[in-house]
Amino acid sequence: MELLTTNNVWMMLCTALVFFMHLGFSFLEIGLTRQKNTINILFKNVFIICAGLLLYYIGGFNVMYPGFEEGDFGFFKFAGFGIAAPENGMTPEYANGGYTWWTDFLFQGMFAATAATIVSGAVAERIKLGSFMIFSIIYTGLVYPIVGSWQWGKGFLSTLKIGEAEGFYDFAGSTLVHSVGGWAALVAVILLGARIDKFTPDGKPLAIPGHNIPIAAAGVLILWLGWFGFNGGSVLSADPSGTSLVLVTTCLAAAAGGIGAFALSSVLYKNYDLTMFLNGILGGLVGITAGADLMSPNEAVIIGFLAGIIIILGIALVDKLKLDDPVGAIAVHLICGIWGTLAVGIFGSKAGLDQFVVQGICILIIGVFCTFCAFLIIFALKKTIGIRVSEKEEVDGLDNHEHGMDAYPDFRINQH
Repeated sequence: MELLTTNNVWMMLCTALVFFMHLGFSFLEIGLTRQKNTINILFKNVFIICAGLLLYYIGGFNVMYPGFEEGDFGFFKFAGFGIAAPENGMTPEYANGGYTWWTDFLFQGMFAATAATIVSGAVAERIKLGSFMIFSIIYTGLVYPIVGSWQWGKGFLSTLKIGEAEGFYDFAGSTLVHSVGGWAALVAVILLGARIDKFTPDGKPLAIPGHNIPIAAAGVLILWLGWFGFNGGSVLSADPSGTSLVLVTTCLAAAAGGIGAFALSSVLYKNYDLTMFLNGILGGLVGITAGADLMSPNEAVIIGFLAGIIIILGIALVDKLKLDDPVGAIAVHLICGIWGTLAVGIFGSKAGLDQFVVQGICILIIGVFCTFCAFLIIFALKKTIGIRVSEKEEVDGLDNHEHGMDAYPDFRINQH
């Protein structure tokens, strides 16, 4: 009973930390965008966590953990609506000193809304709120748990064997959470188009400064703190050696990611860009998430530092492709998610060519599925109710037109 209590309390604490990450995402997004869209972004983030948790209760949890039989191909199965705990209230895998079924549901539920939150930042300042909410409901309620079931629900990715590799490995979701959101963000940004005045007529990107960089910095530091629960809770117990190693590798990768991004951006752009530094930290965190329990501290530093480099190159690539991503979500969550997942085959205790190939194949499978689903949803919305606000609404700000509110009614600055 003492072990059960310890593990269960640790999991509940990690659940609270992951929940706290939604404040971090909110702060980051509003800080890196303009004042006139603050209410709109906050509304989306509050909607995501509320709707996401309810959807996960209604059916998402039972899609993600449907109970595939031994030897089942494990592509899709639905265990029914709502959640019902086993008779003893324990998760079957950890019945001896693990944690309760309810704790498991709540911890996994906190993850579920993150994919849609990633999309929120990428499409900020020009997407119709109603269209975004419909997309979030479908993507969070169905697409995310289906992909999760293929691995964490013991579906076909978890049993994909090539040579010495015994299945896909993604400890806490570099691909299953971050790239799932990243692929949707990429599709949404392409179908939406860039914000007004983001690119010159000849395609040169222009900076659209965020209105509150201190809030954005606070958001990143909150996310870093929340990641202790995101990765630490994924140990699924309070095992001292497991949790300690994961927290160390997570923290070192974040620090190295920040330094990597800061170093390269300073060389390339001849200035000390705080926003690049902040995104480098997030890139390091995303990069270590797939293999945080497999890496040594030295390997975590290398993975994080390279993720920071990748962030700078990724943001430049997104601009070169004339895609408008106000918060750098595609570079952070998609590109660094891919990097972190591949890193499992390069570094750590599972490193090897066979594992690298399995990781690459599974990234491709998930990428194709998520891209197809996101395109289907967003394109259908575009052709029916529309996905982009009018030019006047975008110029005036979504807060006024969609909410009739002002985030800072006593403090007004030039909004254009």
